[in-house]
Order: sequence, then structure tokens, then C-alpha cells
Amino acid sequence: MIKIYHNPRCSKSRQGLAILTESGKEFEIVKYLEDIPTKKELKDIVKILGISPIQLIRTNETIWKEKYKGKNLTDDELLLAMVENPKLLERPIVIYKNKGVIGRPPEKIMELF
Repeated sequence: MIKIYHNPRCSKSRQGLAILTESGKEFEIVKYLEDIPTKKELKDIVKILGISPIQLIRTNETIWKEKYKGKNLTDDELLLAMVENPKLLERPIVIYKNKGVIGRPPEKIMELF
């Protein structure tokens, strides 16, 4: 089943959700600010996306700039930073089978089908 890591307050995330709705496919919504992914889940997401943890982080967020910017963090420390501050996660993230994309732009989601 398709899974979207969604933030309802984000316009790109809402657009991604609309694309999934229009596709007619079944999907699961994970509101990651409420249902925070574990470190293992984030590690799995990074692996599926084929990226490093830093590429999953919104480095323009205030919390990143105040707490983490300029520090030499390991991948594990980056994953923990996202668990502790889920607002740092890029969005939306869509996972389907063993593939996934960050929906920026939201049209990238269509690459999964």
C-alpha cells in the first residue's frame, strides 16, 4: 500500500495528497507531526529513497539553524534530530512498495506508479 508522510499545514504536502486521492489508489496517511516516525522508520525511509539523512532535512527551518547548523553530525545524530524535531522532515514523503520520493515538486509522486 502507498504511504504518505503528510503535514496538513504544508501546501506541497496537500498537493501531494490531492495527487494520491485523484489517482484512485488506496493509501495510508501518516501525519508525522503527531505520529512521529521512529529512528528505524526514518532509516528505512532514507534507504528506500536512496539518499543520506541530511537530504531528508529541511535545513531552512529555524530549529535546524538554531540547534544543528554548522555541527558535524553523524547519520545517527541526524536521524535522532528528526525524531526529536519532526518538523525538520522534508514533505511530503511517499513510499510505494520498495520505492519512494520526496514530493517536491508534488508531481514527482506520479513517478511511483
